[in-house]
Amino acid sequence: MKRRDVLGLLTTGAIGIALPPPRAYAQAAGPQMAALSNYMSAARQRSLPADVVEHARLHVLDTLVAMISGSRLAPGEAAQRFIRDVATKGDVKGDVTIAASNLRAPPIDAALANGVMAHADETDDSHNASRSHPGCSVIPAALAMGERLGVSGEHFLRAVTLGYDVGTRVVLTMGGAKFSYDNVMDTHSVAGTFGASAAAACTAGLDAQRMRWVLDYAAQQASGYIVWRRDVDHIEKGFVFAGMPARNGVTAALLVRSGWTGIDDVFSGPDNFFLAYASKANPEQLTDKLGERYEIALTDIKKWTVGSPIQAPLDGVAAIRGKHPFSADQVQRVTVRVAPSVAAVVDNRDNPDISLQHMIAVMLLDKTVSFQAAHDKARMKDAAVLQQRAKVNLVGDEDLAKLLPARVTVVEIDLTDGTHLSERVTEVRGTVANPMTRAEVTDKARSLIAPVLGRGPTERLIRSTQSMP
Repeated sequence: MKRRDVLGLLTTGAIGIALPPPRAYAQAAGPQMAALSNYMSAARQRSLPADVVEHARLHVLDTLVAMISGSRLAPGEAAQRFIRDVATKGDVKGDVTIAASNLRAPPIDAALANGVMAHADETDDSHNASRSHPGCSVIPAALAMGERLGVSGEHFLRAVTLGYDVGTRVVLTMGGAKFSYDNVMDTHSVAGTFGASAAAACTAGLDAQRMRWVLDYAAQQASGYIVWRRDVDHIEKGFVFAGMPARNGVTAALLVRSGWTGIDDVFSGPDNFFLAYASKANPEQLTDKLGERYEIALTDIKKWTVGSPIQAPLDGVAAIRGKHPFSADQVQRVTVRVAPSVAAVVDNRDNPDISLQHMIAVMLLDKTVSFQAAHDKARMKDAAVLQQRAKVNLVGDEDLAKLLPARVTVVEIDLTDGTHLSERVTEVRGTVANPMTRAEVTDKARSLIAPVLGRGPTERLIRSTQSMP
């Protein structure tokens, strides 16, 4: 018997299978789940404050920038290989765009690929209180569902904003950044999965009951561990932070949209999500100030295309140089003080954009850190860079650990003439306390994507994102 014959029997046999009658649901959602799911179901029709719309536009642009620039890096190339090798074969219908390419794929595969590209490096946004990167998973998920269903720009922005609100709140409920620092479970993937699920479900226009089931399937898929720190190619990190959560979110929304059911409250009752992962969770955080505090407005946009822990040190060097100009040859020693747990993430890493010592050395020589410099791995062996890198001393400071999740940094530069220069950075450029302007965000966009798309398409993309209603 041939494979084709077996498949034919399966198809024929399926015709006579009697489907069970719809199940009656006696489960009752708890108060937090009821409030959350009702809020989620109404989000597509709820107007957003003007300032929140502005934040949403900028974060959409910034994430598209990360996807496009990331398409030319190793993780982005791996994502496109996946689409070419798997998702476009046979009779599979691909109707969702893969960024910066002529490829198309089904929504689940497209969300995965675009997510990986969005976190192919350290260009994308970050939410400090939950220690997550919302944009790189939420926006690819909303894009995939939005393109499949043809939603309006207004609907899309509302879905994105909801994704930021839900994903980060789940992690805040678990304990926020402290939970992340104290456990091996990765909060980036947890926040991303719930955020992407909420955004995709909102894009699909699901009602409150189905929103509860989407959250159930999101919980079943939530996973991820900090073992990604061993990944020297950044590919697994792109999957854990972005590709996997975006895929999970679109999967959850499409399953429920097609008629799948689940339990009504995965956040309370026996064997719930928090009992499994965070027994000390405070479920009231799930709905804390929903509709008043929009997490997209509390999410940072990076000035520098490097890991988050390196943002403040680069700001510190730039601030010192602005007050007291110096050349690299005049520097005898650079001391960078950060919290020990923060230092561990960027201490002499193999990749340039997450190696603090290397990025400081580049900053000393170039007086800035460009996207190209942050991804020039060959330059890590350059004699001039190594000479400056030897001057950099990274110190884990317990006093600064007390200030987490605020990543306060102290940069000290000693010059060869005996001059001692110091800068304490408490408000990194691009954070809520020290935000980038629209002009800065669009300038960042131009510098990163014009080399990929060209000037004309770049300007059209900027205009289209900033004119969404």
